[in-house]
Amino acid sequence: MPVQWAGLSPELLLTVDRDSEQRLSAQVEGQLRDAIRTGRLQAGERLPSSRELARELGLSRGLVQDCYAQLQAEGYLVTRVGSATRVAACAQPAAPAPASPPDPRPRLIADFRHGVPDLTSFPLADWLWATREAARRMPTADLDYGDPRGSSALREVVAGYLRRVRGAAADPARTVVCSGYAQGLSLTLGALARRGARVVAYEDPGGPATARAAAEAAGLTAVPVPVDEAGLDVRELAATGARAVIVTPAHQWPTGVVLAPERRHALIDWAVRRDGYVIEDDYDAEFRYDREPVGALQGLAADRVISIGTVSKSLAPALRLGWLLCPPALLGLVTDLKRVTDRGSPTLDQLALARLIESGRYDRHLRRMRTTYATRRTTLVEALAAHAPAVRLSGLAAGFHAVAHLPATTDEHTLLNAARARGVGLYGMSTCRTSETADPPQLVLGFGNVMERAIADGVAAVADLFDGR
Repeated sequence: MPVQWAGLSPELLLTVDRDSEQRLSAQVEGQLRDAIRTGRLQAGERLPSSRELARELGLSRGLVQDCYAQLQAEGYLVTRVGSATRVAACAQPAAPAPASPPDPRPRLIADFRHGVPDLTSFPLADWLWATREAARRMPTADLDYGDPRGSSALREVVAGYLRRVRGAAADPARTVVCSGYAQGLSLTLGALARRGARVVAYEDPGGPATARAAAEAAGLTAVPVPVDEAGLDVRELAATGARAVIVTPAHQWPTGVVLAPERRHALIDWAVRRDGYVIEDDYDAEFRYDREPVGALQGLAADRVISIGTVSKSLAPALRLGWLLCPPALLGLVTDLKRVTDRGSPTLDQLALARLIESGRYDRHLRRMRTTYATRRTTLVEALAAHAPAVRLSGLAAGFHAVAHLPATTDEHTLLNAARARGVGLYGMSTCRTSETADPPQLVLGFGNVMERAIADGVAAVADLFDGR
């Protein structure tokens, strides 16, 4: 699609060689022909005015007008009175026929993909308001590269929010803004590698692909540690030789269990004895329903826990905004890595998020989303109770996914394919296990981005597949 210009003359890269034996007009005509033939100038694309092109090339306007007239006569250009000179539609050779696109995936009745919030509920009006307010108030100095830790305004607001809502020992000076969880984990593991760590542990089941990829990039070895009904098994962790561990204590991904109080203290004791660090993914902490809130692990040991938080689940993944609460010993290393990685996250987005939080609109959005997700959770429970009562659900106390426990005879691969053929996207627990085994057979049912009607219709469409036959 050609670029549309509003009133301004577009720029065009042409050169002339005054020492060449070729006439200047022939050089200009030849370069324009080549640009059109090769597709560098697309059909319908606007050319600079003869006055502007003459000025850029240091030529007379009459020479450029003659060139345009010659190319128009040859059918390369079209000109209409009162309109710009443009590339003729028939000037380029026909493009080869595109390869046949793959068959489009059938539209799903319901897609229970996990880890995705309700994208239709993104508070666009509030975000636009916050962006305008941030831009209006932003000092000119904030347009510079600034502190690699991030905007001081956002760090102050986030630290206050985390102290108030998560019970964290948050200090703006030790808060580093990052581009989501993936970068936060990368910066953390890179800093730990520089301090001599060689092995990092992660929860199993959990996110093995993410943990192993980030560890490999930092030059570390990633090892799994089992999770049971009380959370991460700290005794198993001690046997790994790791000096760091990635955990989701408030709402374990994907089982949904909460790290038990005795395990929380045992984990901190392990970190102190091992001179190690706990990497806390504060996952799904904002959305809880029928349990008391669980404070951040970082609040117990700010010198041993690196807490990573984001707005990917509370607002939208596309914002790519998060933060790290760093122990003093790691702050300098994390800041240096952030500086060399990207020199800092986009300032205007940071200031907009700060305005959103301090205005109370962020809290209002979270309250609204808790109600939305609670309703969808109820719909999922009721739909399974009505159509597949033998299926047990767990992990429902917080977040927007549940674990469905299937009969032992269920074949996960067969089930997922059969459900997809009926227009329902289901996802097995096997991808969350290091071994990739489907035993015991379980589903991770995300309901964050699925409307209530779709949840009910989707469950009804595949319920008979849950009988294990």
